[in-house]
Amino acid sequence: MSDELPKILKYYRNPTLAKSITEKIDELARKIEENIAIMHVCGSHEWTITHYGIRALLPENVQVRAGPGCPVCITPAKDIDDAVKLALDGVVVMTYGDMSRSKGTKMSLQDAKALGADVRIIYGVQDAVQMARKEPNKEFVFFAVGMDTTAPATAYEILSSVPPNLSFLVSYRYTPSIQGSVMESNVLGIDAFISAGHSATITGMKPYYEYFLRTKKPVVFSGFEPLDILLSVYMLLRQIYENKPKLENEYTRAVTWEGNVKAQNAMEKVFDLEDGYVRGVAVFPKAGFRLKDEFKHVDTRERYGLKKGISTEDEYVTGARCGEVVMGLIDPPECPLYMKVCKPEDPKGAPMVSQEGTCWIWAHHKITNLVPKCKR
Repeated sequence: MSDELPKILKYYRNPTLAKSITEKIDELARKIEENIAIMHVCGSHEWTITHYGIRALLPENVQVRAGPGCPVCITPAKDIDDAVKLALDGVVVMTYGDMSRSKGTKMSLQDAKALGADVRIIYGVQDAVQMARKEPNKEFVFFAVGMDTTAPATAYEILSSVPPNLSFLVSYRYTPSIQGSVMESNVLGIDAFISAGHSATITGMKPYYEYFLRTKKPVVFSGFEPLDILLSVYMLLRQIYENKPKLENEYTRAVTWEGNVKAQNAMEKVFDLEDGYVRGVAVFPKAGFRLKDEFKHVDTRERYGLKKGISTEDEYVTGARCGEVVMGLIDPPECPLYMKVCKPEDPKGAPMVSQEGTCWIWAHHKITNLVPKCKR
């Protein structure tokens, strides 16, 4: 597979095809004439768009903005504070590497580790289960963050039974509800959406339909290679030009209408959806995951008496505009801290911590000014 992968990828990075699609985008943009704002809700999409300079290839009247799709960026400070407190109280807390570096209102799990807490970096929930089984005399907590892409694996483990010394601090978010709320918002003035293909591989296109019916805004489910993105932009512009909005699937090699039904069934058996807070932005209806009552025995909040809540004070350091970046209201260089006191090696806000964070991606590519557009 290692030898085959470059051969496969070259088809999705073909410069001749990219030029051809860009010309078709130009043609449609000239016919539409109006300014068009497109939003994606995925850190992986932001990486592809930035890394391949796709914004600079688009006409002046076509803008692509990064929305709330980075899991680390949207994890509430209150949940991080709870994980830090447990770690400092002697519980072994396990989570992903980038999540461990994101600060709550005062410190991160890495800060707690520096103070002597037992914080362990893992690659998946299976690692958490194995560690807890190996050390039955210790209490373990898995800080379960992410989206519907990672929630199914946790659901499978819980359904398969987990050791009694392991519990789950659940902070998952549901992508269709987050994108749907943004679609219904008039604050941002977004005309069309690029949906996250990996998430839709699990959820399918179906849960987006209710939001589409209410908004009639064009949506394309997209893959993650540069030609995927360019083709998705073209498909959205074609919908706008023809005045035929719809849910359209560019990522046909993975996304279906129904999605991964087995994964959905596992999630539905273990979790309920409830209103979920997106850090620094707002509470989104049915965007959060909560363990069902029959799984209270593995719920960290139940086990340790933690209350759910929203941190609205001290969410970020003074002057930081993280929430506006996450919501796509501003670009990273518009934040006064960006690349001055907030850098990848010393992040002050969550969007500068994770490799899926818009600030980290822009900083990694040394973008310090707003991206210029081609004049045609």
